[in-house]
Amino acid sequence: MRATQIVVACAALAGLVAGIGSAAAEDVLKVSVPQRGSWDTGISELGQRGGIFKRHGLALDILYTEGGAESQQAVIGGSMDIAVGVGVGSVLSAFTKGAPIRVFSGEMIGSPNQFWYVSANSPIRTIGDLAGRTIGYSVTGSSSHLALLELLRQYHVAAKPTATGGMPGTLTAAMSGQIDVGWASAPFAVDLVEAGKIRVIARGTDVAVLNDRTVRWNITNLDMLAKRADAITRYMRAYRETIDWMYRDAAALDIYADYAKLPASQIRNVRDYIPKTAVEPGRIAGMGEIIADAVQLKFIAAPLTEPQTRELVQIPSR
Repeated sequence: MRATQIVVACAALAGLVAGIGSAAAEDVLKVSVPQRGSWDTGISELGQRGGIFKRHGLALDILYTEGGAESQQAVIGGSMDIAVGVGVGSVLSAFTKGAPIRVFSGEMIGSPNQFWYVSANSPIRTIGDLAGRTIGYSVTGSSSHLALLELLRQYHVAAKPTATGGMPGTLTAAMSGQIDVGWASAPFAVDLVEAGKIRVIARGTDVAVLNDRTVRWNITNLDMLAKRADAITRYMRAYRETIDWMYRDAAALDIYADYAKLPASQIRNVRDYIPKTAVEPGRIAGMGEIIADAVQLKFIAAPLTEPQTRELVQIPSR
């Protein structure tokens, strides 16, 4: 073998070994994500596609579910390490019943991208027309469930909240008349609104009490905190870096369009629907109100004490 061939072969072998070492050095985190295609719950996916989590020594194994409560159950059972975008009511309910889960960051403040809609030929025109109607939400205890309950309470409307799962299935149910009113999070179905095929009845911003209140959390379990706290800390660093990138770089929108399987025209205003301040992970807004409402809506039997609250919410420092 010629000397140059030997040098090339050695270089290739060194590169292979380095690559294997790099891959071996990455911690695998199993992340449960509700509602595939949403901008905010897509932070893990987008950051992974953008190479950000890899830079922090993490490889994410992502499982998609129909709702936050389902994602939460996977963390409680130990099959997943992290669940993102879990409704606060669901988390509080499980925690007070002894589930080994903890909150390590906020996920969404308010519901600026959520809306409720009907088919274009529906007789329903206003929130007042919702009395006695079936209205969709994802799963019990989810943020879409909480937002709907708050909407109905605010407008004193006695409707029939109905668990319908994910947004595509909900759309089918609403268009076929299986339910009267569907729910969605923009940019999903915004093209149908613009085309006049569905009509928006109410928006998440109409729910006044939620406009400056955290509605979803990111959670892990006690085993992860005890054994792999450093991985959680690195995940949070990459998560914050991903948010900065998503709101700064046009390339993030291209990756999001591919991930969500939506045309570029439909996602062009996604950052307007969900302002960056809404996905600030280090801020838990309105904790006292969150707990009080969880009691009133019967997610928990009694308010959390201060020690319980400190035990539940454990956000890594920057």
